[in-house]
Amino acid sequence: MNTDLAPTYKNLYGNHWVLWFENSNRYSVIDKLFNSALDLYFKSKDKIHFIENLKLQQPDLDGTTVSLEILDYLESCNEQQHGDLEVNFGFNPNYRVYKKHYQINNKHISLHSNSEKALNLVHPQLAFFETEEKVNTHINFDICLIDDDLLLFNNGFCVLKAPKQDYHYLRGKFVMQLICKLYNTTEADWLGTFHGTTVTDGYSSILFIGQSGSGKSTLSIILASNGYYVLADDVSPMLAENNKIYYNPNGVSIKVSATSTLKDSIPNLDDFPKVTFNKSKGPIRYYTAPQPPNTNYPCHCIILVDYTANSQTQFIEVGIDAILETLIPESWLSTNPVHAKKFLNWLDNVKFFKLTYSDNASMIKTISRVFEAEE
Repeated sequence: MNTDLAPTYKNLYGNHWVLWFENSNRYSVIDKLFNSALDLYFKSKDKIHFIENLKLQQPDLDGTTVSLEILDYLESCNEQQHGDLEVNFGFNPNYRVYKKHYQINNKHISLHSNSEKALNLVHPQLAFFETEEKVNTHINFDICLIDDDLLLFNNGFCVLKAPKQDYHYLRGKFVMQLICKLYNTTEADWLGTFHGTTVTDGYSSILFIGQSGSGKSTLSIILASNGYYVLADDVSPMLAENNKIYYNPNGVSIKVSATSTLKDSIPNLDDFPKVTFNKSKGPIRYYTAPQPPNTNYPCHCIILVDYTANSQTQFIEVGIDAILETLIPESWLSTNPVHAKKFLNWLDNVKFFKLTYSDNASMIKTISRVFEAEE
């Protein structure tokens, strides 16, 4: 059979296998039954041989149908995804009409734009770090709106061009470029950036994941007001060298619907300015919690968050299928095979849980017990 479509790596976690395909940088979770059929498929010399062997192992299955399903599955898993396109767009100093300056981790950063609206795609989440302009600024970012395209420049070099309606790509790319500057790294040094919020107790960290509106950011602010630290909100970067999650200075996003819940944690929340990126999601505010003592922490726990009004607190262990179904689609993961292997090995040492809650006090006690177990 066509072994060119075989996964590069595969690891077993409980009752599920996780496969990684180098051709597409895709991760796939399958159960043990499908994995047995897949192994048999690659061991068979041809389709007829596979059908005969499958009939011996699983006589209730139709071999022809299964072989077609496996081929469709493998072709889908190997379908290449579009990466960043090479950008050839020259920088023009006349683009620098608006500007902001920040000091983060003793580094001075300047942000320029030809459009106030484009500038505000990233400024609100960094506003806490705004400072006076410094002569020795060596880190310059430019966000420009040219016709209907957004362009991101890093020290005069264009690193992204995207249609203005795809502003979220620019924001994600900017965060990655900023993190690289803060930690003297390149994108190639990072294992990935997880779509989730990471909280630390100063010794280890927990990655909270969930769909938009599940309560991740609200939970992190409540924990921050009870002795913990927000390490990263929305974009949690992990360095390949040590498999640790690093501090992301972007402020924690707060939906207006969470205002009443957070008034005890942030008494002056109503004074924070509102910004609207997407009318369907409504206005949001940004809050910068106190910075943790260190810039990075190990993470051995992922919690799937589900805030449900008037619910009893439930904290249960879940399988890797429930976690990766939420984690993978909106995260960026390195295409480097060495990093892919490190990611799979890291998952082997991580515990997976689901937290359903509505009562904050009960939630805090639950998370405290998780941190205590990690020490």
